[in-house]
Amino acid sequence: MTQQSNSNKVWFITGASRGFGRVWTEAALERGDKVAATARNLASIAELGEKYGDNVLTLELDVTNTEQVKTSVQQAFDHFGKLDIVLNNAGYSLVGTIEESSAEDVKAMYDTNIFGALAVIQAALPLLRQQGYGHIMGTSSNLGHVTLPVIGYYASSKWAFEAIHESLAAEIKPFGIKVTIIEPGAYATEFGSPESLKFAEGMDIYTDYKNQFFDSLRSMKRGDPNATPQALFQMVDSENPPLRFNLGSHNLEWTRAAYAERMASWEEWNAVSSSAQGEEK
Repeated sequence: MTQQSNSNKVWFITGASRGFGRVWTEAALERGDKVAATARNLASIAELGEKYGDNVLTLELDVTNTEQVKTSVQQAFDHFGKLDIVLNNAGYSLVGTIEESSAEDVKAMYDTNIFGALAVIQAALPLLRQQGYGHIMGTSSNLGHVTLPVIGYYASSKWAFEAIHESLAAEIKPFGIKVTIIEPGAYATEFGSPESLKFAEGMDIYTDYKNQFFDSLRSMKRGDPNATPQALFQMVDSENPPLRFNLGSHNLEWTRAAYAERMASWEEWNAVSSSAQGEEK
């Protein structure tokens, strides 16, 4: 089966109750697409059904529940007859220094940010191969290329997210399935809400440092999430969407500076690095 036209697309979106997930869900529905919208709390997306009727299927989904993921993806496919776009958007941030954060907290975040996304991908791929097309998208972050203190574990989950999707893109290209990693910068979403953040148990020695960090975050300029859907639609409607897509106007400058610094350091130490090669055999 060949790629469908740009109209009447069917989306499967995780984390549809708030933030980008909610904005993109409603924008897709407003343009006439159909959406399987999922959230941990079904009541949080119930009004979508009331407003958009048969164009939306609301499903309760905790992405850390692999069996529930499989059931939800299959239910969406059976309900609409196809899945054009599978968008992994569910995720949250762990706030705490590397020393403060417990292994249990880090594992719990990875269960959602990484293993939850993997469960959705692995459930969807047989169906996308069956239909012969599809577009897997995932909400990463500019922090998939750079890092910040205090949310280093969150950044690490996005670095892992990036690597997984880059490998995935090469592996499933022969099946006609596309992959795009969405990399938002700072936006005025609910991502800073208690539902999207978990705080590690603090240590007094880091209190002043973290207060300075939070002060700097509060002064950061944030984009309007409602300005993002058209950019997203350009990607899903493209015959050749990018693997990575910066969302916002500040990312490239930050990423370019980070890579320039890395390249300079690698170049500076290249003679020492090369000396460790030994004689090639």
